[in-house]
Amino acid sequence: MIVRDIKHIINSPREICAKEGQWTSRRMLLKEDGMGFSFHETIIKAGTKTHIHYQNHLEAVYCVGGNGKIEDLTTGEIHDIYDGVMYALNLNDDHYLYGGTEDMRLICVFNPPLTGQEVHDKNGVYPLINS
Repeated sequence: MIVRDIKHIINSPREICAKEGQWTSRRMLLKEDGMGFSFHETIIKAGTKTHIHYQNHLEAVYCVGGNGKIEDLTTGEIHDIYDGVMYALNLNDDHYLYGGTEDMRLICVFNPPLTGQEVHDKNGVYPLINS
């Protein structure tokens, strides 16, 4: 059994922040935990914009606080995100994620699982790390 308290993730190597400060990812389960997926709490800062295009991972996201928007760069559709909304990037969707009027708190699952070393490259992609 794995039990982790978010208080012990904050300010540890499992907490990763965007270089530009628009998000913080708290990585509660990683590949090394052997679950077949990774599990994260991500905080998107209010008023920010992040380009994301996970070409190597599928992600499901559930908003549990705050608000924002997601823009599908293929279709141009924009969806509001707020407490209770889930979205899944089932087609490796190229998108912008916008922080709204307050910080947005998201619960995220990745497949394949992240190792914890990943950061977005210039195209919004997490590399596939096999270690």
